[in-house]
Amino acid sequence: METHCGECDADPLAMETEEEPRPKEPPRIHRLDESVVNRIAAGEVIQRPVSAVKELVENSIDAHSTSISVVVKDGGLKLIQVSDDGHGIRYEDLPILCERHTTSKLSTFEDLQSIKSMGFRGEALASMTYVGHVTVTTITKGELHGYRVSYRDGVMEHEPKACAAVKGTQIMVENLFYNMIARRKTLQNSSDDYSKIVDLLSRFAVHHIHVGFSCRKHGASRADVHTVATSSRLDAIRSVYGVSVARSLIKIEISDNNPSTSVFKMDGFISDSNYVAKKITMVLFINDRLVECTTLKRAIEIVYAATLPKASKPFIYMSVVLPPEHVDVNVHPTKREVSLLNQEVIIEKIQSLVESKLRNSNEARTFQEQKVEPSPYDKMALDKESNFSPPPSGSKSQKVPVHKMVRTDSSDPAGRLHAYLQAKPCGPLEKNHSLAAVRSSVRQRRNPKETADITSVQELIEEIDCNYHSGLLDVVRHCTYIGMADDDFALLQHDTHLYLVNVVNLSKELMYQQVLRRFAHFNAIQLSEPAPLSELLMLALKEENLDPEGHENNDLIEKIAEMNTELLKQKTEMLEEYFCIHIDKHGNLSRLPVILDQYTPDIDRLPEFVLCLGNDVDWEDEKNCFQSVSAALGNFYAMHPPMLPNPSGDGLQFYKKRKPLGNLEDEGKTSDDIGDDGLMENEIEHELLSEAETAWAQREWSIQHVLFPSIRLFFKPPTSMASNGTFVRVASLEKLYKIFERC
Repeated sequence: METHCGECDADPLAMETEEEPRPKEPPRIHRLDESVVNRIAAGEVIQRPVSAVKELVENSIDAHSTSISVVVKDGGLKLIQVSDDGHGIRYEDLPILCERHTTSKLSTFEDLQSIKSMGFRGEALASMTYVGHVTVTTITKGELHGYRVSYRDGVMEHEPKACAAVKGTQIMVENLFYNMIARRKTLQNSSDDYSKIVDLLSRFAVHHIHVGFSCRKHGASRADVHTVATSSRLDAIRSVYGVSVARSLIKIEISDNNPSTSVFKMDGFISDSNYVAKKITMVLFINDRLVECTTLKRAIEIVYAATLPKASKPFIYMSVVLPPEHVDVNVHPTKREVSLLNQEVIIEKIQSLVESKLRNSNEARTFQEQKVEPSPYDKMALDKESNFSPPPSGSKSQKVPVHKMVRTDSSDPAGRLHAYLQAKPCGPLEKNHSLAAVRSSVRQRRNPKETADITSVQELIEEIDCNYHSGLLDVVRHCTYIGMADDDFALLQHDTHLYLVNVVNLSKELMYQQVLRRFAHFNAIQLSEPAPLSELLMLALKEENLDPEGHENNDLIEKIAEMNTELLKQKTEMLEEYFCIHIDKHGNLSRLPVILDQYTPDIDRLPEFVLCLGNDVDWEDEKNCFQSVSAALGNFYAMHPPMLPNPSGDGLQFYKKRKPLGNLEDEGKTSDDIGDDGLMENEIEHELLSEAETAWAQREWSIQHVLFPSIRLFFKPPTSMASNGTFVRVASLEKLYKIFERC
């Protein structure tokens, strides 16, 4: 039996608190020592090595330098050396150079309203002397020699010494944060800090094109950043970020001189639809000052996410010029952020310009080829296109050898795999329509010859008619459907050959061709309830999982959905007239086209289709627009596998009930009744299973009785299907006959 002590049960923290004497008087306020104040301020201004580099480089730019060189050791903790060819520092100014609040940039507070220089507080150099060892070497124009002096805690350690020097100033900061142990320990990853410094110099080099920049590690012979003065911004970007970035850029410009709204001028470059990157790169200068603007960055990200597929991460360079009195530069300790007058109006105008440019840039999109590893089916692929070529016609009827005899009666069940498989539930269409009636309906619904008299549509149809594969055409015209080999591939027999055919690729191309041939001549599928575009877009965007970060991500998704909804509402008339896609004035989708009679697409894929209309369609060029809308419809109507797993085989595990171990005793079950993965034996979600079986049976019925009859009538297989794995020959009767003949 256990015993408990009341004293032991007491909270030990509470006991200690009670024992501590309470202060009788409030603590006294006292003035901090000046050295403590300066070190606290220094830690705020110089947060990490890249902060020191930024301050020193900005001072060099203010000194009208044409060449700036940076050398770094151990990520800047051991050494930061910045050299320039600017105007230098006067000898008489050296004693107060590193004192706090000493500057040549302004004299009165009112000067801040018209400040044009990078620095203005006079805190940077002073802060560096409180957290590192600073040495300055400088020479001014006309002097015979320069001066070198060291600083610590804001004051000179000795009188300036004469020395040989080149034009300009060189500042060395050694042992940064030597007296801030905690800060130094958090900055031990030197490679990370050096990459930040390289990124900083790259940004300066893109904007200040009349200044040459270099940045290298101490002891390295080759610079990681090396640019020379140039007159072309695009050349500077090409030199720093590479050719692949420079060739994917669009120039943008905008200005406004209306004092009642905004006064500004902006020019820059943004990436087009060909640019691919994992993260956004935004280089923003406001009045020649390198800053960050989270609101503007977010606004542009929204435009890219709504305009380009897969929420492409852009490259952005912008230079914004405003009257100095419209910019408050004194809002951040490191001057990383500024405050603008009429900021919301400026951002809105820039966002609209970027959106307009991106919409127009979709006219030309380049895709890089990528080598793909061969799939298992490729090993069985056709050797040459000639294998598909039909036999010469006109030959006399001859007696067919035994090894070339094939079954040609497709109505004979012995010729189909279904004769050897257990019967599955029939789809609803099979209950209501006979096979003969469906085929008759398909044949009667031939394509209207008088396709809309639009040149671009006729050109797209001519491309189909001129680029089909004659051998594959003979296969699809005279094939016999055998059955589904798996979820994606069907088995076809043609003459003495057996083929595996990718049903998804085949149906997607058929639907695309049918949309063009039935252009502006569609019957309609009426949705039982109108579907709001905004909700469909929200579902699709959440499914793509752009950036799971909570509320901020939800706001982004809502804005993208809103922008795409407005875009599609503007295109309602065209979509209704040519594609029978009806969207009412409230943004609700109520009708879809009939592409194949007796076939309705999988409505679960409707959100993806609506997002594709908003993101991937080029609305500016007529031919590209019709082609991309037709392709989107083809993908939507393609006979994809249902969303629910196939209940046959291993897919049945998905429909078994899962019950926690804690409920076993209540239901009189033991651990032997469940498997190792927590699934209850013989416990099935029958309603869900029934839904899945119906969906899969309906798809297989549609493939056999709708898809392949339509393919025989209308389809012209493109030449690409002979080599991309859509058609794979897996057996030849002649070769099999020889094998069995030996047995």
